[in-house]
Amino acid sequence: QIQLKETGGGWVQAGGSLGLHCSSSSGGSLRTYNLGWFRQAPGKEREFVGAISWSGSFDLYGDSVKGRFAIFRDNAGMFLQMDRLTPEDTAIYYCAAQTATRVSSSLLRADTTYEFWGQGTQVTVSS
Repeated sequence: QIQLKETGGGWVQAGGSLGLHCSSSSGGSLRTYNLGWFRQAPGKEREFVGAISWSGSFDLYGDSVKGRFAIFRDNAGMFLQMDRLTPEDTAIYYCAAQTATRVSSSLLRADTTYEFWGQGTQVTVSS
């Protein structure tokens, strides 16, 4: 059992940048997990933001963030770099982990395949 923790949320003006980090707060390694980012805005369904495979060799992004967001793995977990932010990016951002039995786009996109979730961190983009 692992526990995930997101850090780095906050407030930024439109056009600005923010970075979020996901790590294990329980001390366990995330090296054998595919990791994903999801977000949920008030009144909306949870949305896939992006994901990265356990090895870091494969990454995938949602259409609304493609070209603006980038995900990297580091020794502790995963970093989400968000550039050219817009008010539509305002949401609570969650990181999630799935046991890396295999890697596919459909698996990484589906929130139901992730076994562990963080508590979320708020990102607010003002116009």
